[in-house]
Amino acid sequence: MNNIRLLICGTLFCISGWAQSAEFTAKVIAVLDGDTVLVRRASGLVKIRLAEIDAPEKAQTFGETSRQSLSGMVLGKQVKVVSQAADQYGRLVAHLSVDGLEVNSEQIRRGMAWEYSNFHSNKILIALQNEAQQAPRGLWAQNNPTPPWEWRKLHPSIKPGEVAISATDHSVTPNAGCGHKKHCTEMSSCEEAKFYLTQCGVQSLDGDGDGTPCEELCAPLQKSKNWQKPKN
Repeated sequence: MNNIRLLICGTLFCISGWAQSAEFTAKVIAVLDGDTVLVRRASGLVKIRLAEIDAPEKAQTFGETSRQSLSGMVLGKQVKVVSQAADQYGRLVAHLSVDGLEVNSEQIRRGMAWEYSNFHSNKILIALQNEAQQAPRGLWAQNNPTPPWEWRKLHPSIKPGEVAISATDHSVTPNAGCGHKKHCTEMSSCEEAKFYLTQCGVQSLDGDGDGTPCEELCAPLQKSKNWQKPKN
């Protein structure tokens, strides 16, 4: 019996260790708020919650500024993901880095999020937050900013990382990764445009109704491919 217990514990330890150290690269196709992104990898879409930080919710004061900060760093880019676990909302909790920049730490340094490590054990993030507070940078320039965990208590119907949108053209239930973008000029890639069309129901991206959104991004050579030289 003891041997079986040791085997089970050893197996669980290996699985846990693998989950915590799993690494992969993926493209960020949407930024939901200052600490949540949606990435696409070979196996499909994955929602990622940045580990050890907590940013204002998008509907909260300074939430959009925080989201734009994160978006500027990662949207449309290939990022390195170092996963730690999965939370109760099914999101992968992870550290992100892009072009050598550790994204989670940078959000704290810019004053775009609160340090939120386990038992406040990440001394680096704490130091970065203290630096941002003293500057003051970002949200720390506000008088008495409300921590997102306190804001969520006052808005229990809104789940972390959830973005409320309305699909104006069709009665559909938008994917939780949808944002407020409605125009091709707001899209960073064809992949993002397709996501907003198929998953978010933003039909304004497909003006001619051919199923291909934002021809400037998704079919820049369409006309040249379909064009034929006149016969002699």
